[in-house]
Amino acid sequence: QVQLVESGGGLVQAGGSLRLSCAASGSIFSINTMGWYRQAPGKQRDLVARITKRGGSTNYADSVKGRFIISRDNAKNTVYLQMNSLKPEDTAVYYCNALLLRTSWDYEGTYWGQGTQVTVSS
Repeated sequence: QVQLVESGGGLVQAGGSLRLSCAASGSIFSINTMGWYRQAPGKQRDLVARITKRGGSTNYADSVKGRFIISRDNAKNTVYLQMNSLKPEDTAVYYCNALLLRTSWDYEGTYWGQGTQVTVSS
């Protein structure tokens, strides 16, 4: 079993900051790309940011470039999302995602956290 557990969501005023964390645990051989997605009510789930295993490559949605920073600690199987200059339109449920192998002979699978609510008030 693999679990992704997010934390750090909450209510913040516009212009404020939050830091999300997501820790992966369970039967894990190797974690490749990790990322954050978000889903606002009535909308599809969209990529916010992702980071490769060694952290050498990151991708961001245009709407968060320059405000959000993704990072990871491979020793802790944890990915972070530092969110600065938050806007009301950032309000959504944020989901952690990991592409990982449970064993050395496994195929890469995609796993999701349960989601954490971020609400930005104007």
